[in-house]
Amino acid sequence: MLCGWNWEENKLFELALAVVDEEDPDRWKLVASMLGGKKSAEDVQKHYVILLEDLKCIESGELDHTLVEEAQACVQVDRTQSLCWTEEDHKAKVETIEANISPRGY
Repeated sequence: MLCGWNWEENKLFELALAVVDEEDPDRWKLVASMLGGKKSAEDVQKHYVILLEDLKCIESGELDHTLVEEAQACVQVDRTQSLCWTEEDHKAKVETIEANISPRGY
């Protein structure tokens, strides 16, 4: 679990952020609906704020990289399998998020 969100919910959340226009007045309702009703609009908005705070921490260098060097971040998918988050996954995610939070020219 990631702060009360399981792996599948978090991945759906990330995908929803990528496709729902950040200027849409119903953004959080739409993102929540893409999670299959498992989370409220308030839940997804709070999760987004946490995500932004995490990114700021990472980008500012406040993240303790010694922990990252010692072990890859892994998420338990089920009781028998873990999915490890690679540096390539991280870079791709940061690029996607940055593309979705940067101001658009329209």
